[in-house]
Amino acid sequence: MYDRKKMEAVAADRKKWAESNPERGKRFSTVSDEEIQPLYTPDAMPDLDYEEDIGFPGRFPYTRGVQATMYRGRTWTMRQFAGYGSAEDTNARFRFLLSQGQTGLSTAFHFPTLMGYDSDSPRARGEVGMCGVAVDSLKDMEILFGGIPLDRITTSMTINGPAAMVFAMYLAAAEKQGVPFDRLSGTIQNDILKEYIAQHSWVFPPEPSMRIITDILAYCTERVPKWNTISISGYHIREAGSTAVQELAFTIADGIAYVQAGIDAGIPVDRFAPRLSFFFNAHIDFFEEIAKYRAARRMWARIMRGRFQARDENSWKLRFHTQTAGCSLTAQQPMNNVVRVALQALSGVLGGTQSLHTNSLDETLALPTEQSARIALRTQQIIAEESGVANTIDPLGGSFFVERLTGEMEEKAMKYIRKIDAMGGMVEAVKRGYPQREIADAAFRFQRQVDSGEKRIVGLNVYRNGEEQPIPLLKVDEDVERRQIARTREVRRKRSGKRAAAALAALREASRETKVNLMPLLVDAAREYVTLGEMCDALRETMGVYTDPAVF
Repeated sequence: MYDRKKMEAVAADRKKWAESNPERGKRFSTVSDEEIQPLYTPDAMPDLDYEEDIGFPGRFPYTRGVQATMYRGRTWTMRQFAGYGSAEDTNARFRFLLSQGQTGLSTAFHFPTLMGYDSDSPRARGEVGMCGVAVDSLKDMEILFGGIPLDRITTSMTINGPAAMVFAMYLAAAEKQGVPFDRLSGTIQNDILKEYIAQHSWVFPPEPSMRIITDILAYCTERVPKWNTISISGYHIREAGSTAVQELAFTIADGIAYVQAGIDAGIPVDRFAPRLSFFFNAHIDFFEEIAKYRAARRMWARIMRGRFQARDENSWKLRFHTQTAGCSLTAQQPMNNVVRVALQALSGVLGGTQSLHTNSLDETLALPTEQSARIALRTQQIIAEESGVANTIDPLGGSFFVERLTGEMEEKAMKYIRKIDAMGGMVEAVKRGYPQREIADAAFRFQRQVDSGEKRIVGLNVYRNGEEQPIPLLKVDEDVERRQIARTREVRRKRSGKRAAAALAALREASRETKVNLMPLLVDAAREYVTLGEMCDALRETMGVYTDPAVF
């Protein structure tokens, strides 16, 4: 792209410039500890090919964005993560956020639901409604989305191990509203590999979990064509302590595993790949994050076209949701978190995200209050309406620094992917504990840098206040657990016990036969108000449970 002789002259001139302008003797690096040079000039990219490496928005390799007009066509979906207490509580929060200009829903489930247990399970005691909304049966799902037309709003549901069961309830709730499945659009996270790697909310072992995922792929291809069947998530990998390169590499490697599983299940790649989506973290190092998103698009396009021989251009496009980094927020001086979130959200927008959640300032202390949730949403709206960054597409494209960083991200992430391939793929790598160890080592290194003061965090290890001023916090009503248990038991009492038992028996029997798609049976069970815990227990009997191997 550049004249080589001119680049050599620029490189020589840059060296003289650096020698005559001494710095303060500090090593400069990203939050992931990637070293940063003082200045980037054209010689940083001697082999850059504009068409092959950067290109135009909406064209392969999509480095500059997956849509041709990006935010000049439409702004990103503002999708604030919400869920606490009962279905009634969360429905009220959904309605509040929609009234404030939010353009999509994102559902947080409480921990018992994430682990496949009902609220009246002994394992749920003390956790009901505390970190998300309690959903035990179709009754809860009906209340959760009551008054919200499911054919006119996109819904994201952050659930993994019991994703198929929750999705079945959502489909049954849509039926109750009279909405055909082919008019539903949204996303189920359904990314079990990252659970084994990072978040640890699993139910079944890897192989049966992958079978359930391919059942969802096949079912949605035929019945729910607008639904994003997996949100392949790097977010939780980063929250567990990974570097940006590790987040990128392990997320793309998970995606490779899901695509291969779908192909192995006999589904043509171009039938399901266009409905895969991704979910990335927006951490605090501004340019590192932007480069990560641009590299992710380019890597996925090349992998899908080259490795998997996909022919539909929509199979090549990496569409992603972004959430600002919860792990970067501090309990100390929580008002500082507003600034952190604004910078992180801006990196997601400049990186070309399709939807965005901005964390609230109080999330290190409690679930967000209504006021803090409004501030978080207003942050997105100010970026969209006032900053001017949506007026042009990929405004940082062509920056010597950003393009070099994007290329380095791709190169280092591909090294990880080749190593995982050599192990036999991500499922085998997870069994060996490889990504888990890499993340643990990275988290340990970063914590040592914070403890030593090498990495400075305002309000935590520099610029500390003597006494913190308390801020208002959301408190979940302790009576939520009693009311939720009562409702779940009432559902069991009022439903047809005979039909519920028959649906469970059919599900249990079908799970023994690997060629039977479980989704229709799960939807049948949801219609009969079989609870999530009952469905999971039936499959635990035949599929087993997963125990995390020790990682040293």
